[in-house]
Amino acid sequence: MANLKDIRDRIKSVRSIQKVTKAMKMVAAAKMRRAQERMEQARPYTNRLVDVIHHLLPDVDRSLLPLLDIRPIQRVGYVIVASDRGLAGSFNTNVFKNVEIEINQIGKENVDLFCIGKKARDHFTRRGYTIIESHLEFWNDLDFHHAIKIGENIINHFVSKKVDEIHVCYNEFVNVATQTIQSEQLLPLDYKHEDSSTVFDRLYEPSKKELTKSLIPRHLNVQMWKYLLESYASEQAARMVAMENATENAEDMIKNLTLEFNKARQASITKEMLEIVGGAEALK
Repeated sequence: MANLKDIRDRIKSVRSIQKVTKAMKMVAAAKMRRAQERMEQARPYTNRLVDVIHHLLPDVDRSLLPLLDIRPIQRVGYVIVASDRGLAGSFNTNVFKNVEIEINQIGKENVDLFCIGKKARDHFTRRGYTIIESHLEFWNDLDFHHAIKIGENIINHFVSKKVDEIHVCYNEFVNVATQTIQSEQLLPLDYKHEDSSTVFDRLYEPSKKELTKSLIPRHLNVQMWKYLLESYASEQAARMVAMENATENAEDMIKNLTLEFNKARQASITKEMLEIVGGAEALK
Protein backbone atom coordinates (compact mmCIF):
# COMPACT_ATOMS: atom_id res chain seq x y z
CA MET A 1 0.00 0.00 0.00
CA ALA A 2 1.27 3.50 -0.92
CA ASN A 3 2.44 5.67 1.96
CA LEU A 4 0.34 8.58 3.18
CA LYS A 5 2.53 11.29 1.63
CA ASP A 6 2.30 9.80 -1.86
CA ILE A 7 -1.50 9.52 -1.67
CA ARG A 8 -1.81 13.07 -0.31
CA ASP A 9 0.35 14.39 -3.19
CA ARG A 10 -1.79 12.55 -5.73
CA ILE A 11 -4.98 14.02 -4.29
CA LYS A 12 -3.44 17.49 -4.47
CA SER A 13 -2.42 16.95 -8.12
CA VAL A 14 -5.85 15.69 -9.13
CA ARG A 15 -7.53 18.66 -7.43
CA SER A 16 -5.26 21.04 -9.37
CA ILE A 17 -6.15 19.33 -12.67
CA GLN A 18 -9.84 19.45 -11.72
CA LYS A 19 -9.65 23.23 -11.29
CA VAL A 20 -8.10 23.55 -14.76
CA THR A 21 -10.70 21.34 -16.47
CA LYS A 22 -13.54 23.20 -14.73
CA ALA A 23 -12.15 26.55 -15.90
CA MET A 24 -11.72 25.21 -19.46
CA LYS A 25 -15.32 24.01 -19.43
CA MET A 26 -16.57 27.47 -18.47
CA VAL A 27 -14.45 29.17 -21.16
CA ALA A 28 -15.64 26.68 -23.81
CA ALA A 29 -19.26 27.22 -22.76
CA ALA A 30 -18.95 31.00 -23.19
CA LYS A 31 -17.26 30.65 -26.60
CA MET A 32 -19.84 28.09 -27.71
CA ARG A 33 -22.77 30.39 -26.93
CA ARG A 34 -21.29 33.18 -29.03
CA ALA A 35 -20.38 30.79 -31.86
CA GLN A 36 -23.83 29.21 -31.80
CA GLU A 37 -25.52 32.61 -32.10
CA ARG A 38 -23.44 33.52 -35.15
CA MET A 39 -24.02 30.13 -36.72
CA GLU A 40 -27.81 30.28 -36.24
CA GLN A 41 -27.91 33.78 -37.70
CA ALA A 42 -26.06 32.60 -40.83
CA ARG A 43 -28.08 29.42 -41.45
CA PRO A 44 -31.28 31.00 -42.92
CA TYR A 45 -29.31 33.12 -45.39
CA THR A 46 -27.15 30.17 -46.41
CA ASN A 47 -30.13 27.86 -46.93
CA ARG A 48 -32.07 30.46 -48.90
CA LEU A 49 -29.12 31.17 -51.17
CA VAL A 50 -28.70 27.44 -51.83
CA ASP A 51 -32.40 27.23 -52.72
CA VAL A 52 -32.16 30.11 -55.21
CA ILE A 53 -29.12 28.62 -56.94
CA HIS A 54 -30.81 25.22 -57.02
CA HIS A 55 -33.57 26.72 -59.17
CA LEU A 56 -31.13 28.67 -61.32
CA LEU A 57 -28.74 25.88 -62.33
CA PRO A 58 -31.05 23.58 -64.35
CA ASP A 59 -31.68 26.31 -66.95
CA VAL A 60 -28.16 27.74 -67.06
CA ASP A 61 -25.47 26.77 -69.56
CA ARG A 62 -22.61 25.25 -67.51
CA SER A 63 -20.03 26.69 -69.86
CA LEU A 64 -21.02 30.09 -68.53
CA LEU A 65 -18.75 29.78 -65.49
CA PRO A 66 -15.66 27.61 -64.82
CA LEU A 67 -17.14 26.89 -61.38
CA LEU A 68 -19.91 24.90 -63.08
CA ASP A 69 -17.56 22.84 -65.24
CA ILE A 70 -18.08 19.10 -64.70
CA ARG A 71 -14.99 17.16 -65.77
CA PRO A 72 -13.91 13.51 -65.64
CA ILE A 73 -12.61 12.85 -62.12
CA GLN A 74 -8.86 12.30 -62.10
CA ARG A 75 -7.77 14.30 -59.07
CA VAL A 76 -9.80 15.44 -56.05
CA GLY A 77 -9.26 18.17 -53.49
CA TYR A 78 -10.35 17.85 -49.86
CA VAL A 79 -10.90 20.71 -47.45
CA ILE A 80 -10.55 19.40 -43.89
CA VAL A 81 -11.97 21.66 -41.18
CA ALA A 82 -10.51 20.77 -37.78
CA SER A 83 -9.10 22.75 -34.83
CA ASP A 84 -5.80 24.20 -33.67
CA ARG A 85 -6.03 22.62 -30.22
CA GLY A 86 -7.02 19.30 -28.72
CA LEU A 87 -8.80 18.41 -25.47
CA ALA A 88 -12.09 18.23 -27.39
CA GLY A 89 -12.88 14.53 -27.23
CA SER A 90 -13.22 12.86 -30.63
CA PHE A 91 -13.92 16.14 -32.46
CA ASN A 92 -10.84 15.97 -34.72
CA THR A 93 -10.45 12.18 -34.80
CA ASN A 94 -13.89 11.60 -36.33
CA VAL A 95 -13.20 14.05 -39.16
CA PHE A 96 -9.82 12.46 -39.92
CA LYS A 97 -11.27 8.93 -39.98
CA ASN A 98 -14.05 9.97 -42.36
CA VAL A 99 -11.62 11.73 -44.72
CA GLU A 100 -9.19 8.80 -44.76
CA ILE A 101 -12.00 6.35 -45.60
CA GLU A 102 -13.03 8.49 -48.59
CA ILE A 103 -9.44 9.08 -49.71
CA ASN A 104 -8.69 5.34 -49.63
CA GLN A 105 -11.40 4.84 -52.26
CA ILE A 106 -9.81 7.45 -54.54
CA GLY A 107 -6.14 6.81 -53.87
CA LYS A 108 -3.85 8.85 -51.68
CA GLU A 109 -1.72 9.89 -54.66
CA ASN A 110 -4.76 11.45 -56.41
CA VAL A 111 -5.75 13.84 -53.60
CA ASP A 112 -4.75 17.39 -52.67
CA LEU A 113 -5.54 18.58 -49.14
CA PHE A 114 -6.43 21.99 -47.76
CA CYS A 115 -6.03 21.78 -43.99
CA ILE A 116 -7.89 24.24 -41.75
CA GLY A 117 -6.56 23.89 -38.22
CA LYS A 118 -3.21 22.82 -36.82
CA LYS A 119 -4.44 19.36 -35.85
CA ALA A 120 -5.43 18.57 -39.45
CA ARG A 121 -2.09 19.80 -40.82
CA ASP A 122 -0.04 17.81 -38.31
CA HIS A 123 -2.11 14.63 -38.73
CA PHE A 124 -1.89 14.46 -42.51
CA THR A 125 1.70 15.74 -42.72
CA ARG A 126 2.88 12.83 -40.58
CA ARG A 127 1.11 10.41 -42.95
CA GLY A 128 2.64 11.80 -46.12
CA TYR A 129 -0.40 13.36 -47.80
CA THR A 130 -0.10 16.15 -50.35
CA ILE A 131 -1.02 19.34 -48.48
CA ILE A 132 -1.49 22.36 -50.72
CA GLU A 133 -2.30 24.90 -48.04
CA SER A 134 -2.84 25.21 -44.28
CA HIS A 135 -4.68 27.86 -42.28
CA LEU A 136 -3.82 28.13 -38.57
CA GLU A 137 -4.36 30.30 -35.49
CA PHE A 138 -7.26 32.43 -36.70
CA TRP A 139 -10.23 30.98 -34.80
CA ASN A 140 -10.26 33.54 -31.97
CA ASP A 141 -10.58 36.37 -34.53
CA LEU A 142 -12.84 34.47 -36.93
CA ASP A 143 -14.78 36.67 -39.35
CA PHE A 144 -16.14 36.58 -42.90
CA HIS A 145 -12.85 37.78 -44.39
CA HIS A 146 -11.21 34.52 -43.33
CA ALA A 147 -13.85 32.60 -45.29
CA ILE A 148 -13.22 34.74 -48.38
CA LYS A 149 -9.45 34.32 -48.13
CA ILE A 150 -9.59 30.56 -47.62
CA GLY A 151 -12.23 30.08 -50.31
CA GLU A 152 -10.34 32.12 -52.90
CA ASN A 153 -7.34 29.77 -53.01
CA ILE A 154 -9.53 26.67 -53.01
CA ILE A 155 -11.62 28.00 -55.91
CA ASN A 156 -8.49 28.95 -57.88
CA HIS A 157 -7.16 25.41 -57.41
CA PHE A 158 -10.33 24.07 -59.07
CA VAL A 159 -10.58 26.71 -61.80
CA SER A 160 -6.94 26.12 -62.82
CA LYS A 161 -7.91 22.43 -63.34
CA LYS A 162 -5.42 21.12 -60.79
CA VAL A 163 -8.32 19.12 -59.33
CA ASP A 164 -11.65 18.08 -60.84
CA GLU A 165 -13.69 18.11 -57.63
CA ILE A 166 -13.51 19.79 -54.24
CA HIS A 167 -15.01 18.13 -51.16
CA VAL A 168 -15.32 19.55 -47.65
CA CYS A 169 -15.36 17.48 -44.46
CA TYR A 170 -16.39 19.18 -41.22
CA ASN A 171 -18.40 18.85 -38.00
CA GLU A 172 -21.99 20.07 -38.18
CA PHE A 173 -23.44 21.42 -34.94
CA VAL A 174 -26.66 19.65 -33.90
CA ASN A 175 -26.74 20.41 -30.18
CA VAL A 176 -24.31 20.64 -27.28
CA ALA A 177 -24.00 16.87 -26.98
CA THR A 178 -24.12 15.98 -30.68
CA GLN A 179 -21.96 16.96 -33.64
CA THR A 180 -22.24 15.04 -36.91
CA ILE A 181 -19.58 14.58 -39.57
CA GLN A 182 -20.58 16.02 -42.94
CA SER A 183 -18.81 15.50 -46.25
CA GLU A 184 -20.11 17.76 -49.03
CA GLN A 185 -19.12 18.49 -52.59
CA LEU A 186 -18.25 22.17 -52.88
CA LEU A 187 -17.17 22.24 -56.54
CA PRO A 188 -18.36 21.85 -59.21
CA LEU A 189 -21.80 23.07 -58.16
CA ASP A 190 -24.26 20.28 -58.81
CA TYR A 191 -27.71 19.86 -57.33
CA LYS A 192 -28.89 16.94 -59.42
CA HIS A 193 -29.49 14.87 -56.26
CA GLU A 194 -31.88 17.42 -54.79
CA ASP A 195 -35.61 16.85 -54.88
CA SER A 196 -36.90 18.61 -57.99
CA SER A 197 -40.46 17.26 -57.93
CA THR A 198 -41.86 20.73 -57.17
CA VAL A 199 -41.33 23.19 -60.02
CA PHE A 200 -42.08 26.90 -59.74
CA ASP A 201 -42.47 29.32 -62.61
CA ARG A 202 -40.29 32.25 -61.62
CA LEU A 203 -39.43 35.52 -63.28
CA TYR A 204 -35.83 36.66 -62.79
CA GLU A 205 -34.69 40.24 -62.96
CA PRO A 206 -32.01 40.66 -64.18
CA SER A 207 -31.54 37.57 -66.34
CA LYS A 208 -30.61 34.14 -65.02
CA LYS A 209 -27.22 34.51 -66.66
CA GLU A 210 -26.38 37.69 -64.76
CA LEU A 211 -27.76 36.29 -61.52
CA THR A 212 -25.65 33.17 -61.88
CA LYS A 213 -22.45 35.16 -62.39
CA SER A 214 -23.25 37.30 -59.37
CA LEU A 215 -24.62 34.72 -56.92
CA ILE A 216 -22.35 31.72 -57.38
CA PRO A 217 -19.11 33.37 -56.17
CA ARG A 218 -21.05 34.80 -53.23
CA HIS A 219 -22.59 31.41 -52.55
CA LEU A 220 -19.16 29.75 -52.33
CA ASN A 221 -17.94 32.35 -49.83
CA VAL A 222 -21.07 31.87 -47.75
CA GLN A 223 -20.64 28.10 -47.85
CA MET A 224 -17.07 28.39 -46.57
CA TRP A 225 -18.29 30.74 -43.85
CA LYS A 226 -20.89 28.13 -42.89
CA TYR A 227 -18.24 25.39 -42.63
CA LEU A 228 -16.10 27.55 -40.33
CA LEU A 229 -19.00 28.58 -38.09
CA GLU A 230 -20.41 25.06 -37.79
CA SER A 231 -16.99 23.61 -37.02
CA TYR A 232 -16.09 26.27 -34.44
CA ALA A 233 -19.39 25.87 -32.56
CA SER A 234 -18.97 22.08 -32.66
CA GLU A 235 -15.39 22.34 -31.36
CA GLN A 236 -16.41 24.41 -28.36
CA ALA A 237 -19.35 22.12 -27.59
CA ALA A 238 -17.13 19.04 -27.81
CA ARG A 239 -14.51 20.65 -25.58
CA MET A 240 -17.12 21.71 -23.03
CA VAL A 241 -18.49 18.16 -22.79
CA ALA A 242 -14.98 16.65 -22.63
CA MET A 243 -13.92 19.01 -19.83
CA GLU A 244 -17.14 18.35 -17.92
CA ASN A 245 -16.46 14.60 -18.12
CA ALA A 246 -12.85 15.17 -17.05
CA THR A 247 -14.01 17.22 -14.05
CA GLU A 248 -16.42 14.48 -12.99
CA ASN A 249 -13.73 11.81 -13.45
CA ALA A 250 -11.36 13.86 -11.30
CA GLU A 251 -14.01 14.05 -8.58
CA ASP A 252 -14.41 10.25 -8.67
CA MET A 253 -10.64 9.81 -8.51
CA ILE A 254 -10.39 12.14 -5.51
CA LYS A 255 -13.05 10.09 -3.69
CA ASN A 256 -11.17 6.84 -4.38
CA LEU A 257 -7.85 8.34 -3.33
CA THR A 258 -9.39 9.76 -0.17
CA LEU A 259 -10.78 6.33 0.69
CA GLU A 260 -7.35 4.79 0.04
CA PHE A 261 -5.73 7.49 2.18
CA ASN A 262 -8.12 6.80 5.07
CA LYS A 263 -7.47 3.05 4.85
CA ALA A 264 -3.70 3.62 4.83
CA ARG A 265 -3.93 6.01 7.78
CA GLN A 266 -6.12 3.55 9.72
CA ALA A 267 -3.65 0.74 9.01
CA SER A 268 -0.79 2.96 10.20
CA ILE A 269 -2.61 3.84 13.43
CA THR A 270 -3.49 0.19 14.07
CA LYS A 271 0.12 -0.82 13.51
CA GLU A 272 1.38 1.82 15.98
CA MET A 273 -1.17 0.74 18.58
CA LEU A 274 -0.10 -2.87 18.23
CA GLU A 275 3.55 -1.85 18.64
CA ILE A 276 2.69 0.10 21.81
CA VAL A 277 0.68 -2.77 23.26
CA GLY A 278 3.46 -5.22 22.34
CA GLY A 279 6.06 -2.98 24.00
CA ALA A 280 3.95 -2.68 27.16
CA GLU A 281 3.51 -6.46 27.36
CA ALA A 282 7.28 -6.93 26.94
CA LEU A 283 7.96 -4.58 29.89
CA LYS A 284 5.78 -6.74 32.14
